Amino acid sequence: MSRKNSHSSNDMRVGRGVGAFFINAILIIFSFSCIFPLIWMFYSSLKEKRAFQLDIISLPAKPTFDNYVAVANDRDAHIWTALLSSFRTTVFAVLLIIVFGYVLGYLLGRLKFRGSKIFSLLLLLGLLIPIHSLLVPIYVVFNRLGIGDKWYTLIIPYVAFGLPIAVFLIHGYVLSVPKEFEEAAAIDGYGFVRTMFSILLPICMPILVTVAIIQTFACWNEFSFALVLINNINYKTVPLAMTQFTGQFNSNYPKMMAAMLLTMAPVVLFYFLFSKKIIEGMVAGAIKG
Repeated sequence: MSRKNSHSSNDMRVGRGVGAFFINAILIIFSFSCIFPLIWMFYSSLKEKRAFQLDIISLPAKPTFDNYVAVANDRDAHIWTALLSSFRTTVFAVLLIIVFGYVLGYLLGRLKFRGSKIFSLLLLLGLLIPIHSLLVPIYVVFNRLGIGDKWYTLIIPYVAFGLPIAVFLIHGYVLSVPKEFEEAAAIDGYGFVRTMFSILLPICMPILVTVAIIQTFACWNEFSFALVLINNINYKTVPLAMTQFTGQFNSNYPKMMAAMLLTMAPVVLFYFLFSKKIIEGMVAGAIKG
């Protein structure tokens, strides 16, 4: 009997080890498939155009940073203007999304007024409308109102299409916060607005940071509205600047990859610097508060 138990426990241990090995192998393969395009882009950007055309997968025989220098000095690509335009548009759009999203999410989570459910439903419908179905109507309306092709043009649709997901996330988070915080604030003499910004805002910081990260990537990478609504070279964003490196008959892929890595650097840096650490810090601060 004891031998049987010993054999069965050994079999279970071997089975767990084999299962863990396969799970780790699958996770490693999946992780490598995610990171490999970045690695490939980097070492391909160190190749000359001819070497890339001969073999697109192999490592560069003579690595060079000439493509990065060429992109930085290419006046026709307007890469620095595009970076500035993307940065300005993204910062303004994300700030407005966070402010309006927090106020709307808080009001819908805490106040029950006539028509609140219809208002919530209309906001959520924004998640279901494809962007491309509204490109032409928005282009016509913007031109009629004289607000097309300006430095602030892209901020308007970015805020409009970013608000539904922001309100949806913040509304759910506000519902999970105990009402005792607001009741204690009311006993201390806090008004509605002061409670919303002084008491609930620090507690809601984790979800606001999450919204900021999601919307930063969405605004930075957005292409459709930028293509339709912007013609002025001074207001073109990074995704539009990338099209300068492709032509109908000839494309310089190593140079394009160098440009992509240069323009990707700010958001990647933003993600690694702020995502995990800020969320952990805000959660810890909220718990202490």
